[in-house]
Amino acid sequence: LKLTIARLRKVAFGKSSEKIHREIAQLELSLEELESEASGDDDPIALDHPDASASITGETSLPEKRKRRALPDHLPREEVRHEPQGDCTQCGGTLKQVGEDITEILDYVPGHFKVIRHVRPSLSCRSCESMVQLPMPSLPVERGMPSANLLAHVLVSKYADHLPLYRQSGIYARDGMELPRSLLANWVGKCSSLMQPLIDAIERHVLAGSYLHADDTPVPVLDPGRGKTRQGRLWIYLRDER
Repeated sequence: LKLTIARLRKVAFGKSSEKIHREIAQLELSLEELESEASGDDDPIALDHPDASASITGETSLPEKRKRRALPDHLPREEVRHEPQGDCTQCGGTLKQVGEDITEILDYVPGHFKVIRHVRPSLSCRSCESMVQLPMPSLPVERGMPSANLLAHVLVSKYADHLPLYRQSGIYARDGMELPRSLLANWVGKCSSLMQPLIDAIERHVLAGSYLHADDTPVPVLDPGRGKTRQGRLWIYLRDER
């Protein structure tokens, strides 16, 4: 599919063709959907590191510990500290800081990006040397870099504002934040799994109604392996609350 898109772009270069540009846009959208659907079984660490490499020692190939890409320095930082309160829970002794872990999460507020720095000091008891550190808050994508705000913005832009992921990627790049389309597609796929309980609850509510409206809409669907589309159908149900 990527090769087909590249060939169409080559044909369109230097010659304006509305039909070709429409075909390219449609293929871009189809590629996004395939990448989103395929992300359900991805390693959550790999979502932010698609180009992670592996090292080979002897006859065994072991993956290196993947490192998160550093977020750009020019983005504003907001620090959130998670500090244990009180004295040592083991002996009641005084705690002293011996280190800290910092996790940076990419956040989005209307109009710009920012970085939330979760700082978790490691404290040691002066008496019994017990270590104390609060756990990292739960993240929507485990060990990933997007905040819930950023994921919500990507989803609303794609599905409510009809802004494809490749266009979103270009907009974010102009703001100084490189977010490849493949990474955004992975996030969308992860969000679909996170929202499944809500989807199931809405389905139960709608189908429990005493009177339903339904609509059958034919749509072209990409058929992998055949090199063309087939006709799919969307069935929409609406519960009558009257």
